[in-house]
Amino acid sequence: MPPDDELWLLGPDAIVAPPGLTVARTATLAQMVAPTIIPAKAAPPAWTVLGEADAAEMLELALLTKPGPFRSHTHRLGRFIGMRVEGRLIAMAGERMRMPGFTEVSGVCTHPEWRGRGLAGALMRGVMQAMLDRGETPFLHAYAAHDKTISLYRTLGFEVRAELPMMVVTEQADGSQGAAA
Repeated sequence: MPPDDELWLLGPDAIVAPPGLTVARTATLAQMVAPTIIPAKAAPPAWTVLGEADAAEMLELALLTKPGPFRSHTHRLGRFIGMRVEGRLIAMAGERMRMPGFTEVSGVCTHPEWRGRGLAGALMRGVMQAMLDRGETPFLHAYAAHDKTISLYRTLGFEVRAELPMMVVTEQADGSQGAAA
C-alpha cells in the first residue's frame, strides 16, 4: 500500500483488519440498487464526458467535497461526466466498481457554491441511464446514518438492498505493513 494511503474494506460480515494495518475508521454503509430511474421533473442541464485532460480538476473537486474514495486515477475506472461553468468543473459523477450485471455510481460531488440546484441528481441520472442502456443495474453505497442522502437517492430510483460493515485501514504508525501478501 502506498504511504499515506488508505484501503477501504467492505463486506457482508464483520471485517477484521489485515495483519499489520491499523483501523482508521469504521461505519455501516447502505448498499442501494436502482432497477429503474425515476424521471426528473425538469430537463437536465448540459453535461460533458470527462477524461484524462480533466483528471487534476476532478481530483481537486473530490478532495474539496469528499464523496468517498477518489484518487488520482479513479477517473480511469469508468465513464465520468461533469458540468462546467465558465470553464470550471462544478459537479461530476461517474462509475467505479463493476461486477457482472452491476456498476457502481461513484464520485458524485458538487462544488459547495453550486449545491442545492439538482446538479448531482441530474448527473447521476445521466450515469445511471448509460448503465441501464448497457443492461447493468446501477448501485451505490452511502453511509447508513445519512438519512438525507439516502432520501435523495430514493428520489432517483435507488432502494436499500443491504447494510454492510465498512472499515478503512492504513499502515501502522511505524510505516510497516506486516507480512507481505
